[in-house]
Amino acid sequence: MAKELWKGNEAIAEAALRAGVEAYFGYPITPQTELLEYMAREIPKYPGRVFLQAESELAAVNMVYGAACAGVRVLSSSSSPGISLMTEGLSYIAGTEVPAVLVDIMRGGPGLGNIMPSQGDYFQMTKSLGHGDFHPIVLAPSTVQEAVDLTYGAFELAETYRTVVVILADGAIGQMMEPVVMPPARPVMTEEERADWALRGAKDRERRILTSLHMNAEGLERMNLGLQSKLARIQRNELRWQETMTDDAEVLMVAFGTAGRICSSVVQSARRAGLKVGLLRPISLWPFPEQRLLELAERVQQILVVEMNAGQMVLDVKAAVAGRAPVHFYGRLGGVVPLPDEISQQIDKLVSQPAGAGYKTGASNGFGHATVVPAGDARAEGRI
Repeated sequence: MAKELWKGNEAIAEAALRAGVEAYFGYPITPQTELLEYMAREIPKYPGRVFLQAESELAAVNMVYGAACAGVRVLSSSSSPGISLMTEGLSYIAGTEVPAVLVDIMRGGPGLGNIMPSQGDYFQMTKSLGHGDFHPIVLAPSTVQEAVDLTYGAFELAETYRTVVVILADGAIGQMMEPVVMPPARPVMTEEERADWALRGAKDRERRILTSLHMNAEGLERMNLGLQSKLARIQRNELRWQETMTDDAEVLMVAFGTAGRICSSVVQSARRAGLKVGLLRPISLWPFPEQRLLELAERVQQILVVEMNAGQMVLDVKAAVAGRAPVHFYGRLGGVVPLPDEISQQIDKLVSQPAGAGYKTGASNGFGHATVVPAGDARAEGRI
């Protein structure tokens, strides 16, 4: 199929329509508003599908909950502060074990922050998308094409595991325009294709009940044990990552999303300079590719984690690496996007100061232009 030029937000919306999404509920917030606006314009062209701009993100997520209980392919989207308002409803969706897809186009924070691209929602999405012991599947695209492909497949993932699937991008990917090959359109599910747990009316059959309320502690524990078993299956089956020139790498970069695409260009320039640099880009942030990171850590001399935040994924990298290699961090905050030259400078510092020669293994942190912190510096101990 021919490539077409698409803006990220609108491409994600079109991918969801082609995946057979039947309902969209949301509320405007920059930098994802074009997604909602595209749905408002396009969904009325499809008979039987529903668009509704709710009065708030809180209302929108509860509409998503209702549609999910009916076995409908349902989507919502927001940006960082709006996602915070949705977390209670997302926990109900997870506890009820119904499928839903959520798009988060991240912006700078905390608080209202700004509308610039950031990766400050990593903790929220992978660790705390609501109360209780659960994880959503979190997928992080680095291009508009990848955002389309991940969105298109997210609904089947959500239905397979009866869970929340999050497409986690940032304002750069939401706002940029890139050539995209759109997938083919799928028809909306027929009534015969609906899941046998869905609430579709109980005429001539036994009543079905979906709930996240379990007043009995033992009953809730049984539900949670089943949920943990499902999460373990997801961890085995749904790992996604991309590697660039890792076979002989001495310095391994780890970055996701927009930071990952920037680091990909850093790898190319480092190789031209004769430096053995590679990249592991996690695509599934949960489940996280821990085992592959551990394998690579056994072979490399240094690891540099690059994020557009104060250091969030770096904690998962350190846990996965388990001390096999020193882990360093470089981050930009407040919506500042790191430039390739900045990251290249950090690579040069690591190469010129090998692990074990005055650097504290696994503990250095960097913000802006102050990075690769020597052992004994207060920053190396995480005190600033």
